[in-house]
Amino acid sequence: MSRTVTTHHPFGDHIVRDRQICGGEPVFRGTRVLLRTVLASLAAGDAAEDILADFPSLKADDVWAAIAFAAASAEEDLPVPAVPNVTNIQ
Repeated sequence: MSRTVTTHHPFGDHIVRDRQICGGEPVFRGTRVLLRTVLASLAAGDAAEDILADFPSLKADDVWAAIAFAAASAEEDLPVPAVPNVTNIQ
């Protein structure tokens, strides 16, 4: 029995993992398009319109879900530097 895993994040309706699809790599629901492929395209400077043209099975919301995923991952994985305590000097 195959099990699809989603999260409660805003991208959870778009990005899924299923062991029967692409070896469990995160893909966009209803496609075999890997999340990392779209993220790599965005990182390379490709516009959302170009990504959608390259992958017609994707919707604009899928590209936004990839961006939301990356933002959430960065928030969870990267240490956030402390905000310096600045006082008014007069």
